[in-house]
Amino acid sequence: MNKKGPLYALFLSLILLLPGCSSIAVLNPKGPAARTLSDTIILSIVVMLGVLAVVYILYVFVLLKYRAKKSNEGYIPPHEEGNKWLEAIWITIPIIIVAFLSVVTVKTTVDVENVAADYKDQKPLVIYASSSNWKWHFSYPEEGIETVNYVNIPVHRAVEFRLYSFGTISSLWIPQLGGQKYAMSDMLTTLHLSADTVGSYVGRNANFNGKGFAHMEFEALAMTDADYQEWVKDVKETAGPLSEEEFKNLLEMEHVGRKTYTNTHLSFSPPPGDHGDHMGTNGTEKDTDNGNTEHQDNKEIHPSPAPSSETEFDSVPNPELDDESATHEGH
Repeated sequence: MNKKGPLYALFLSLILLLPGCSSIAVLNPKGPAARTLSDTIILSIVVMLGVLAVVYILYVFVLLKYRAKKSNEGYIPPHEEGNKWLEAIWITIPIIIVAFLSVVTVKTTVDVENVAADYKDQKPLVIYASSSNWKWHFSYPEEGIETVNYVNIPVHRAVEFRLYSFGTISSLWIPQLGGQKYAMSDMLTTLHLSADTVGSYVGRNANFNGKGFAHMEFEALAMTDADYQEWVKDVKETAGPLSEEEFKNLLEMEHVGRKTYTNTHLSFSPPPGDHGDHMGTNGTEKDTDNGNTEHQDNKEIHPSPAPSSETEFDSVPNPELDDESATHEGH
């Protein structure tokens, strides 16, 4: 058997697989928050590869140096009680690695939770992103417009997504612009993102919430400020208004394509309060629904959870099967 065959197969696999790394969205950031996350991921991979390299080099060295040979046949090594310095080293090094990665992870988490340093002096563009069934509603209170299943943002502008849900918990995620955050039915959560490159990016729901989960992809289009203003003007001139009745119909639909409106649903269905409004003064969670009456009423249109199909636990009892099960249990 050719001993070089497996080696050639390994190199061929690397040649075929490595080009695929360029398509990993989280490693192709287009905004400061995504870049921070990407740098942290790459640093963690490098550290882990360093650990693996040291382990495998020592493994191969020990195998080759202390392997059984004809020259030492019958040799029995002396009993060793251990070495305090070696034990201290292989306990201390993992602690240092874990502590280093923990500090980096905490710093990254704090950074992406806040507005990026380059945009701290800007007034953020606020966009309310709410989910219902398997679609996304994006409300722009500043511009007075609303879109469904797509969102446009200007580049080099801080964007503050305020997230909530009309049903099951979902999670807004635009991998090339930042991390994901949950959207819940009774409180607002905030996600800070910004784009520094014009382009079309894929957004999705990162939390499995039912049979339509895979259809919750949307386009996040980052455009120049001039193009963004032109788009807002075009929406106000060509789109129609969103009535309360049409909004309730949207909530009831499972799937819908792109839609655009010249007003937002926030005027007749305000969002819930933020997490602070959901907590009591003593730090405990209130046992009440948060938010306004309109949101609570609309939430009932798509109650949580929304079972998509009957499960084995919902089936009608079968007396024959029950008798058979009882017989087996008796044995």
